[in-house]
Amino acid sequence: MTTDRPPVPGPRRPPDQPARTVERPTGPGGRPLWVALVLICTVQLMVVLDGSVVNIALPRIQDELAISDADLTWVVTAYAIAFGGLLLLGGRLGDLIGRRKVFFAGVLLFAVGSLLAGVAQEQWQLLGARALQGAGAAAASPTALALITTTFPAGPQRNRAFAVYAAMSGAGAAVGLILGGALTEASWRWTMLINVPIGLLAAFLAPRFLAESAPQSGRWDLPGALTGTTGLAAIVYGFNRKAQTDLDTGLPQEWSDTLVYGPIIAGVVLLVAFFVIEARSSHALLPMRVIADRTRAVSFVAMLVIGAAIFSMFLFVSLFVQQVLGYSPLEAGIAFLPFTVGIVVAAQIASTLASRVDPRWIAGAGAGLSVLAMWGYSGMDVDAGYASDLLPWIVVQAVGMGLLFVPLTLTAVSRVDPNDAGVGSAVLNTVQQVGGAVGIAVLGTVFANGISERLAQLAASGPPGPAAALDAQAYGTSQAFTVAIWMMVAVAVVILVGLNIRHEDLATDVTPGQAAALAEGATTGEPPEIPPQAGPPAGDRAEGEVSGGR
Repeated sequence: MTTDRPPVPGPRRPPDQPARTVERPTGPGGRPLWVALVLICTVQLMVVLDGSVVNIALPRIQDELAISDADLTWVVTAYAIAFGGLLLLGGRLGDLIGRRKVFFAGVLLFAVGSLLAGVAQEQWQLLGARALQGAGAAAASPTALALITTTFPAGPQRNRAFAVYAAMSGAGAAVGLILGGALTEASWRWTMLINVPIGLLAAFLAPRFLAESAPQSGRWDLPGALTGTTGLAAIVYGFNRKAQTDLDTGLPQEWSDTLVYGPIIAGVVLLVAFFVIEARSSHALLPMRVIADRTRAVSFVAMLVIGAAIFSMFLFVSLFVQQVLGYSPLEAGIAFLPFTVGIVVAAQIASTLASRVDPRWIAGAGAGLSVLAMWGYSGMDVDAGYASDLLPWIVVQAVGMGLLFVPLTLTAVSRVDPNDAGVGSAVLNTVQQVGGAVGIAVLGTVFANGISERLAQLAASGPPGPAAALDAQAYGTSQAFTVAIWMMVAVAVVILVGLNIRHEDLATDVTPGQAAALAEGATTGEPPEIPPQAGPPAGDRAEGEVSGGR
């Protein structure tokens, strides 16, 4: 699908107005942009890897704190519910009171939660600390992405910044498996405590190297905050409950479980109410203009399905290499090292291409490679070897994800009004988290049903031998990835058909309202009155006033 729209021009200035050189300092003293980028991406990496670093440590946590099998998954679920449920609120808070303030508070809260988790002596203490970590992550993650959007100028600089950010986001889960395996060898508590010095250092440096955004005036959207946060938390809980194992059957919970369908239905109803409230509110938590834009809507839908596929891939491949191939936790983490390297390299390639090639072709190629990787995973069996049957597809998947994450992150926040940058970033993080919960629940069911089907087949031909369980698990893994193939096919179709923004348009911060004013001025021949964007960051504005008064 092609578009005949001309590239959006930059704002015009009157002939008698001299050109100005716009400085973009990132903090007091005009600190270099790369310092801000390292700080933001370090926090994002810390937040993302925490979702997987704990998975490796679960058996040790269960033994030391005497947590039952039924309650063990709450170590992961408590974090996921708080993170997924509070993302929109965290992003909007950054827009309203200042993104650096919320980023600082989120990182500090995450560090405190990590400390409390690391010293927990009882199950309730650990679960409460994990929820506190999730709340901190929900404040830090969307404001981190928004700070990149408003700090780096549109074009190559922002493309490179997003490439690093996307690489950290994509590689975080793999790094978490490696780090989790290494730290768990010493003590599971280090998987929590390692975040404390990193978080405190980031919180200390944030006010010194990140510029503050100008707070917005307006009232709090309390009805929207309550319905949106509760609805998202309920949906995440319901799907996480579906993925938990029923101790009586050894299979995932049934869809007929009231604790599965009840929260999901309640969450959907609450989100419907949320969108009705937001459409009528003049101070909306999620302004409809953020998701009404076609480019952003397509990006969000694609990221929702990608989240489902990537979270599931890490889960099933991690289980396969440990239980079928017999790898230790640390060896399983190292097995994902090529994924980390591949996604970092691919993200840099995508960053370079973003200024020359339309994002649909970059992301479309990434989706095609991901389809190929899922097809490769679906062919694994009990006789598979790592080097011949798994490693090639891990590399293909890494390159595909690198080519997907960078352009879709760019298009998801493309030309969003600076006043909405925080909540726009929060929507992107939210769809990934919800997609991950949905993907694990749905594909986990396919995985478990495949295991049961294979065991029944083996039992029909005689008493199953000791290798039957491994054979059944390999078959269940194959079935799950067969469904994942079609999920990624859907992503490719959505991107190639729906994503029609041109690469020239990504190199400008002109919003649709400003573009309309420019087009009107071009028609009448008069200089247009351009709707203003948000003012400069508060810290930069103050510096400008000081320098101007000298």
